[in-house]
Amino acid sequence: MTLLTQPLPTTHVLYLHGFRSSPQSTKARQMAAVMAKQYPHITWWCPHLPPSPKAATALITQGTADWPSRRMAVIGSSLGGFYATWLAMQRGGCKAVLLNPAIDPARDLAKYIGEQTAWHDSAERFYFAPEFVDELRALEVGPLPHPERVWALIAKGDEVLDWREMTARYPDSPQVVMEGGDHAISNFETYLPQVLDFLDLQPDV
Repeated sequence: MTLLTQPLPTTHVLYLHGFRSSPQSTKARQMAAVMAKQYPHITWWCPHLPPSPKAATALITQGTADWPSRRMAVIGSSLGGFYATWLAMQRGGCKAVLLNPAIDPARDLAKYIGEQTAWHDSAERFYFAPEFVDELRALEVGPLPHPERVWALIAKGDEVLDWREMTARYPDSPQVVMEGGDHAISNFETYLPQVLDFLDLQPDV
């Protein structure tokens, strides 16, 4: 592991939602509100990700192409945490906040092949194709080069993902493992100060 030089304050923040979720998720809206009120000078982007992992990562890559790696951060929830881990590998120096991150979505989402509905709008439907499982597998990465720049918030009460698998995936990264909780991290607001502190967001001057 190579050490980074003096860390720089974050100027760009990306939020990646999870499977069947959207920018309308409670956590995404809470983060968006904080960014708009306290850090309007910092670039904020929370895209609606397409169901294809290949298309989703292409969108992410294109949308952050001109972002400075050492001054950008990504927040990822569930499947978004898997994408955030992939992005942290692509953009070596960027920070990543992982919220109950999916560890092996190729395995876990194989049972969801077919038509799905969005959590926040039951009228919104999409098709999760069989080839998407292979696309997820192609995005798997090994140990991150800068684990100290990854911060994970993990709930033992997650009813979807195994908290032990999550903690084991990021052994050298700072983690907050909460007793109880749920997959959605319904008490996310309680942990917002720690998220903001890790992101090192500076007020406008």
